Parts: sequence; C-alpha cells; structure tokens
Amino acid sequence: MATSQEPAVTVSVTPTAAVEVKRFMEQEGVTETGGGLRVSVQPGGCSGFKYGLLIEEKAADDDLIVEQEGFKVFVDPFSAQYLNGVTIDYVSSMQGSGFTFSNPNSTGGCGCGSSFNA
Repeated sequence: MATSQEPAVTVSVTPTAAVEVKRFMEQEGVTETGGGLRVSVQPGGCSGFKYGLLIEEKAADDDLIVEQEGFKVFVDPFSAQYLNGVTIDYVSSMQGSGFTFSNPNSTGGCGCGSSFNA
C-alpha cells in the first residue's frame, strides 16, 4: 500500500491544468480519493528524456505522493530526481492544446515541448 510520506519532490499543477486533470479522471472513472495523475520521466525523446502523464486508480508502493487541489500526483523514485520543482500547465493555442512542463532541472530541450535533457 502506498504511503503518503512527506514528499521528497515538489510538483506543481496550475489551476488550468488541474481542471483538465480532473476532467480526464472523471472520463476514466477514477475517483479523487485514491486515484491521481502519474507524472514520470522516461529515457527517450529527441533530447534524452521525455515526460509521461497517465491517469491511474492508485499509487504504487514506492511512489511519492504530492497532494494537489482535489487529486494526487504520483511520482516514482527514478522520476523524482528529474521532476523536483516542475510546474505542469495546460495551454490552448491555434497550434493545439496540451500539457506543458516548466522544469528547472532541464539543461535543454527541443521544439516538441515534451522532451528534455538534464
């Protein structure tokens, strides 16, 4: 069972992004009491790492859990080292809409907005 220990990672979700996360959770039938948004970093992408977002019903045993407004953010220990201080936003423009990441740990990236290096 996941423990809600004091998180060793700080992840912020803007109010605009929180609305979208809650909408996706509702669409997938995931409750706010146990479920949340998994934010991860995976090897790959055009700059070395890429972000992953996934709605999940519950946290994994070793996840760090960050409480947000009405939902939880789940971060695995590997990803935590790259996500500390990240801010997740949701933007809409003529080019499309989607989640964006402002990551103080990133030393570079590319134009896709979902790939970075650290």
